[in-house]
Amino acid sequence: MEYLKVEEGDQREPVSPTGQFLNSEALSLCILGVLELGVPISIDESHMDSLVKDVFLPTNPRFSSIMVEDENGEKLWKRVKVKIKDHIKTPTFPSGLSPKIYDKYIDDYISDIATEKLPVTRPLWQIHLINYPTSNSNAASSMIFKIHHSIGDGFSLIGVLLSCLQRADDPSLPLTFPSVPLSSTNKDSNGLFKKVSRIFSVVTNTVSDFYTSIVWSSLLEDDMSPIRSGVAGVEFRPFSVATVTFSLDHIKQIKSNIGAKTVRVQAKQIQLHWCCSTRGNFAVMFPIKEMIKLDSKTPWGNYFAFLHVPLPKLTDDDSTSYSNPLEFVWKTREIINAKKSSLGVYLTGRLLQVLKILRGPEAAARYIHGTIKNVSMGITNLMGPVEPMTLADHPVTGLYFMSVGAPHSLVTTIMSYNGQLRIAIGAEKGLIDAQKLKSCIEDAFQTILKAACDDDT
Repeated sequence: MEYLKVEEGDQREPVSPTGQFLNSEALSLCILGVLELGVPISIDESHMDSLVKDVFLPTNPRFSSIMVEDENGEKLWKRVKVKIKDHIKTPTFPSGLSPKIYDKYIDDYISDIATEKLPVTRPLWQIHLINYPTSNSNAASSMIFKIHHSIGDGFSLIGVLLSCLQRADDPSLPLTFPSVPLSSTNKDSNGLFKKVSRIFSVVTNTVSDFYTSIVWSSLLEDDMSPIRSGVAGVEFRPFSVATVTFSLDHIKQIKSNIGAKTVRVQAKQIQLHWCCSTRGNFAVMFPIKEMIKLDSKTPWGNYFAFLHVPLPKLTDDDSTSYSNPLEFVWKTREIINAKKSSLGVYLTGRLLQVLKILRGPEAAARYIHGTIKNVSMGITNLMGPVEPMTLADHPVTGLYFMSVGAPHSLVTTIMSYNGQLRIAIGAEKGLIDAQKLKSCIEDAFQTILKAACDDDT
């Protein structure tokens, strides 16, 4: 990674440790935020400049900064003058084609921009205006925001995009998000035995998770499989994007019927409903602070962590017990619940800080790269607004995001919006058929929904 040297008197601020890890020789991660619009984009150049200058850039000074190094090799954010036209891209495709064909053009375009590095001499973001229809959400056009992960975590970056939007029903009102129920403690569970049991569970799971993280980041790796090629540099290979949408009402119905505690966990269980007879894990990347509300006081940074979760195996010996698809869901939930009663992610965060102090940020970045590379897939999720939105009077019919630059053959992201849950799949071309995987997930969801609503199950 090439960095510009800082000059005396420059306006600058330190780059956070995690920001340094995510923009290094070993690792460079970005977020793609995709807004699907119900009408063609009719924003002229001057209006677009005004939107970026007056709405987007003021959200954080890092959108007007580049990453540089001082005389001691420390990375800093340096404020620069932004040439907006250098950050706005408008691709041209053949005209008069069907939305299905444009799906392929846009898929290839997303693959191209995902693997291209952002110029280090400019602030680390781009906006792509795609004025062609797609079959997704009956969109007439799309806007893609590419923002480097060193600027902030997914919580912060998606929050920036949403802060540029308005409620369709009443622009004067703020966007609202699904409520996050606070965990309550049962009064009957305050006995000494329960407390000791809970402490023992936390200690045991913490030791297990921390040990697993170190081993899988440094010594072991998942087996090669239909969802993992294991090739070096997989993050630079072309990939396909497919999305699938589910009704949140259906997911809540499944959650209620099987006794799941949160919709978010249930969404991950749906995503994992395939059989795996080989050794496999997935890395869950999640923000430490939940997106409860969006306002100017939302904290900025890279407050996220990785959590190793094993893919439940299904062998011939298990075929009878897993004849009921909910058995697989319950097993997955059991694993997730055990991971939740663990402090392993915090110990891993401390380990990264120690690595940075003793061996420098590149060593910590290589450790994170190994953490991601050695597992089969990555998964992360965010909550989106409850009500429909507009951008400069353009109705937003669909919303999803994708994490790119990670050394995975398969990455999935999950986001809710306007009563729906959108799962986006980023799959390595030549290894995974993204459309076939999408179809499998849809079939799995219908199977789970049918089983959860069947009184005889």
